[in-house]
Amino acid sequence: MAPAQRYNDGRCDRQGRFWVGSMNESITPGGSLYRVDPDGSLTHCFGDIIVPNSIAFSPDGRFFYFADTRRFAIWRFDLDIDSGVISDQTVFAQTTGRPGRPDGSCVDSEGFLWNAEYAGGQIVRYAPDGRIDRIVALPVTHPTSVCFGGPAMDTLFITSGSMHLAKETATSEPLAGAVLAINVGVKGLPEPRFGSPSKSGDKS
Repeated sequence: MAPAQRYNDGRCDRQGRFWVGSMNESITPGGSLYRVDPDGSLTHCFGDIIVPNSIAFSPDGRFFYFADTRRFAIWRFDLDIDSGVISDQTVFAQTTGRPGRPDGSCVDSEGFLWNAEYAGGQIVRYAPDGRIDRIVALPVTHPTSVCFGGPAMDTLFITSGSMHLAKETATSEPLAGAVLAINVGVKGLPEPRFGSPSKSGDKS
């Protein structure tokens, strides 16, 4: 990694490969997406990223989701299960015209993508075709990421930030910076471990 860069978002796919995005500390284009295979080999997938986020995978492992927060877009790629090669990049969702920007995401058992809209004060659930299925308003302006957990895997945990809030806004948001939990009525999926394929990613 180049000087003045850091990693910002990462997740394992259904085959146990680790995907991670890097970014410039100056919040300028120059970050990259990398894939780390279970044997330790590193692949540079693409560059020119400003703020990498929203790394997530469909339940069957055949689609890869990725957002560049500063470009107000979430993309979907085809993902070859065997090789880990991504292709056919398409715009999945855009937040242009809304106050929020796409931050962290996760996928539920129905294949819907849940995305935290930083600066938007809400979580958006997208259907597999990209249409908005549900919007969950939050008591915080800066949700940063989401994941499922709990005994039944039906609790959505939401991290939030307190930085970059105006003083008056911070005073009115006592939960800013907290981890929130909401029962959303659908179940999530267990997160795969590095080097260990998950059942939801098996081709059989």
